[in-house]
Amino acid sequence: MTGAQISGDRRIVAVLGPTNTGKTHYAIERMLGYRTGIMGFPLRLLAREVYDKVVAARGPSVVALVTGEERIVPPRAQYWICTVEAMPEGMGCDFLAIDEIQLCADPERGHVFTDRLLRARGTRETLFLGADTMRGPISALVPGVQFMRRERMSDLVYSGSKKISRMPPRTAIVGFSIDNVYAIAELIRRQKGGAAVVMGALSPRTRNAQVAMYQNGEVDYLVATDAIGMGLNLDIDHVAFSSLSKFDGRRMRQLAPNELAQIAGRAGRGMSHGSFGVTGDAPPLDDGVAQAIMEHRFTPLKKLNWRNSALQFGTVEALIRSLESPPQDETLVRAREADDLIALKSLSQQDEILARTTNAQSVRLLWDVCRVPDFRGISQSEHSGLLGVLFQYLHGSGVVPDDWLARQIKRIDRVDGDIDALSKRLAFIRTWTYVAQRNGWVRDESHWRGETRAVEDRLSDALHERLTQRFVDRRTSVLLRRLKQKEALLAEVNDKGEVTVEGEFVGRLEGFRFSPDNGAQGAEAKALKSASMQALAPQFHLRADRFYNAPDTEIDFTDQGGLMWGEHAVGKLVAGADPLNPQIEVFVDEAAGPDVAQKVERRLQHFISRKINALFEPLLNLQRDEELTGLARGFAFRMVEALGILPRAAVAQEVKDLDQDARGALRKHGIRFGQFTIFMPLLLKPAPTRLRLVLWALSQGLSEFPDSPPAGLVTVPVNADAPEGYDTMCGYRDAGERMIRIDMLERLADMLRNEDSRGGFEAKPDMLSITGMTLEQFADLMQGLGYNADKGERVKAKPVDAVVTETGTPAADVPVMDAAQQAENTPAAAPDETDTAAVTEDNAVADVTPADVPAEVANIADAGAAPVAETLADAAASDPIPETAEIETPVGDAADAKVEEQEMEVFYTFTWGRARNAKGGQRGAGRRGQQAGDGEGRGGAKRGGDGPRGKGGKPRGGKPGKKGGPRQDQGSKTYSARPPKKEKQIDPDNPFAAALMGLKQGD
Repeated sequence: MTGAQISGDRRIVAVLGPTNTGKTHYAIERMLGYRTGIMGFPLRLLAREVYDKVVAARGPSVVALVTGEERIVPPRAQYWICTVEAMPEGMGCDFLAIDEIQLCADPERGHVFTDRLLRARGTRETLFLGADTMRGPISALVPGVQFMRRERMSDLVYSGSKKISRMPPRTAIVGFSIDNVYAIAELIRRQKGGAAVVMGALSPRTRNAQVAMYQNGEVDYLVATDAIGMGLNLDIDHVAFSSLSKFDGRRMRQLAPNELAQIAGRAGRGMSHGSFGVTGDAPPLDDGVAQAIMEHRFTPLKKLNWRNSALQFGTVEALIRSLESPPQDETLVRAREADDLIALKSLSQQDEILARTTNAQSVRLLWDVCRVPDFRGISQSEHSGLLGVLFQYLHGSGVVPDDWLARQIKRIDRVDGDIDALSKRLAFIRTWTYVAQRNGWVRDESHWRGETRAVEDRLSDALHERLTQRFVDRRTSVLLRRLKQKEALLAEVNDKGEVTVEGEFVGRLEGFRFSPDNGAQGAEAKALKSASMQALAPQFHLRADRFYNAPDTEIDFTDQGGLMWGEHAVGKLVAGADPLNPQIEVFVDEAAGPDVAQKVERRLQHFISRKINALFEPLLNLQRDEELTGLARGFAFRMVEALGILPRAAVAQEVKDLDQDARGALRKHGIRFGQFTIFMPLLLKPAPTRLRLVLWALSQGLSEFPDSPPAGLVTVPVNADAPEGYDTMCGYRDAGERMIRIDMLERLADMLRNEDSRGGFEAKPDMLSITGMTLEQFADLMQGLGYNADKGERVKAKPVDAVVTETGTPAADVPVMDAAQQAENTPAAAPDETDTAAVTEDNAVADVTPADVPAEVANIADAGAAPVAETLADAAASDPIPETAEIETPVGDAADAKVEEQEMEVFYTFTWGRARNAKGGQRGAGRRGQQAGDGEGRGGAKRGGDGPRGKGGKPRGGKPGKKGGPRQDQGSKTYSARPPKKEKQIDPDNPFAAALMGLKQGD
């Protein structure tokens, strides 16, 4: 129906004016004054908004909604709300209205609006709503039209350029690409707490959920495409353009002033004034453009896009010709080739399609299929391929097969993935929603419409959730609003230290320091900390009281000197006046106040003082013993200074100068004078060792503290990067590639005294057992101690058969303890245990006193025989042992067995070496210029010359605890002249006191 056909009783009115004039509201009121009516809108989002308003006024039973992807048509529908493309023709409604009529000039969709301007009419009243720029074309094309001018209800002011961080609340920032919109929304989330996102590609459900967040105040900012310019009514005070150009589907172009005005006009709703400006990379507006937008003065439109609506369906070629026919009116210009015409031309090139379009009905069907919008936007060829499949199904069977359609929908029905993935699925489902809405294209229209709608709703909800997760920080939004309102904030700290303010998680209280949420940055982080600190002040005092009353079991120190309360650091140790008196540095936020910091410091000082007193009690008793005098007191000071462990080589002269009284006094405090080390066995336990390393590292000023070795190991690998003295503080001694525990090293030295180090000896099983080493590792250890290790091979002896003992137990079943068990079952030397230093003619009496051993044993030691430890063992072995406890030596007939092949074994022969090991470094026994047995400068080479000599014939080293060779090779023994020692009184507490007394009385 053209304008010439309109009868005189039909009222046609063009309601023109700028934005915020109430044009749409006026049209709704006019429609509801009639029995029936229909309204067309440019966007399904706007159509849905108006549909909701009309339903609220008249109820859902009389209101229909028809868009390309949604169709709600009740049986008694009176009012139809549609998108312009989906408006049904020939309805005969009393009222008809087209909104945003200026879109007739749009290069992509303009021909649809122009067609409605020319042909769509209500039987009683027709309204065209839009910009005043349409006055000329409407006058030329619509005879008898009346014009109604509506003025804007509020002022619109240009405010220039502003940074996004300075945008006022209730601002809409407009971008013209999805990437641009997302980038802006992410920036606002970080700086302002979040933004709602509105784009034309969103489903109505997602768009409404996003808009609802903005409208109810959950967020103060909206980031949108130019879709908001098409009549969406939002409470916007300011509109900021992030760009002044857009891609119109074919090319990038600058926005015209009237297009900018359409979007800027969203600011200021009702009687509220609004403003607009630019932000980001957008240049400031020209003064003329800004003034034109404020005064609503734009260049009138002169040409409208048009496409022939009188189509010929005889053949495909005839249809194409009719679509491309030129307009007859000079006001109209032929529209550029639209997507549906491109698809038609593409399909017309396919022989299979041409073979099916042999009549007008099939050509009309092909045209209907080609009008399916390209929602997916992948490529024109893929879209044409999909349309070809649809046409073949519809032409062949009349409907799209259910199983095929179900497979297409199933692939899309997934809610995993990010925003982009969900947006693509929503675009895909829109295609099948459109297909399901077409009458007669599917067998069960109700089922497939419900199915596609359900998938779209699920995807919409998932997309809204992802948009909210990514672009909205509800926590920051809530806190910022509360801070503006200057209200007291309620903070809570749960048992996990999680801090919530007004129910929103803001961070963690770790000890007495607040750690904001890691996701917060920039202004967001500042807002979080400001709000949190205001609310946390009372929590610090409550926590400090609880900490002060906490038991020591809840507090501990780390290997790096940190002080922990549970799993949180509350302070650290710093160096004090001496190693046993470290100071405390607390970790307390300034906001907690000085009272809290002092309380935490006092509690930590109490903890570390009690810990040192408990673990270093023997050492502190030694320090406080006022009965120690002279050299003994000086040596005690050295022990305290060294935290209970001294390499004997470092104090060789001081040890030599100690008389027996001094040594006895020191032994009472648990000091053991070992051949390699002077130490307190009680301080070798794991707990004192761990604390000793921390205190030593503090006193040395180390920036990184070395860790203590694992507990219970006899040997551990050498830490090449460890500072000097680390092995001693650990209770170990460097020897080759491994360190050996000093108490086990003393036991090993006892065994080595019985060996012929001059002629060579092999490692005994007991030696390997106490060190827990393989033969190769033991050889490296011995070289580290100053021995030579000569490797050889020999035929391995065959094992003999086991012989049953008298008790009936096979010798093979006798249990043998491994190194760890033997170390565990071997008690550390008691404080009064005899020294294991080398016993020579010079120091035999000095190191072994009558108070320590029986006279017979002392005489044996004085004669240069086996060491005291071995002699005591022999004395213990002299007691009769029950016959059942003996284990017979296995005797078998292995010699009679037939030897099929010989098996070789590796062995090492050890002899005493030079002062420095073969590696040339001062590692192990030769670390400080002293060999293992040269601790007091009395090596075995002193008399006999068995060891290597340096300049002047002085010995360079000697075998530990022995004079370079077996006793039978020494020749006669000589003694240096020195006055006899004063006989010491027998200690009644000595276990050998009775035996010694009996011997003295016997003399």
